[in-house]
Amino acid sequence: MDINIKKLAPDAIIPTYGTKLSAGADLYALTSENIEIDPDSTVFVRTGIAVEIPEGYVGLVFARSGLACKRDLAPANKVGVIDSDYRGEIMVAMHNHGKERRYIEPRERIAQLVITPCVFASFNEVEELNETSRGNKGFGSTGRK
Repeated sequence: MDINIKKLAPDAIIPTYGTKLSAGADLYALTSENIEIDPDSTVFVRTGIAVEIPEGYVGLVFARSGLACKRDLAPANKVGVIDSDYRGEIMVAMHNHGKERRYIEPRERIAQLVITPCVFASFNEVEELNETSRGNKGFGSTGRK
């Protein structure tokens, strides 16, 4: 699938896949100096790119495992959603979940972009829903093992 990318700054980096079978393409920070992120704080990090996602698809922005697990940095909204009609700059709201100040370096890979099909639903109001064996049992109702 071809995705059109527009660089909004000359130093912006086009997303790249780490391996041939990577699901997510790495997004890069567009900054000329380190970005400080204090504990329990969120900073919007520029990527300097805009994308043209085809109709019927959505771009999902996920954390990079190394940043999230080793440096406590992950997207504040857990999964960012880029709709197919959005043409603005991709920004990543990076949150520091740790107890130490962390830094994003210039040109560092900060998140990953997954392009996936999107199903559009029609929502129909009804008086009753079909019964299931689970019913309305919620959090933890299916057990741990």
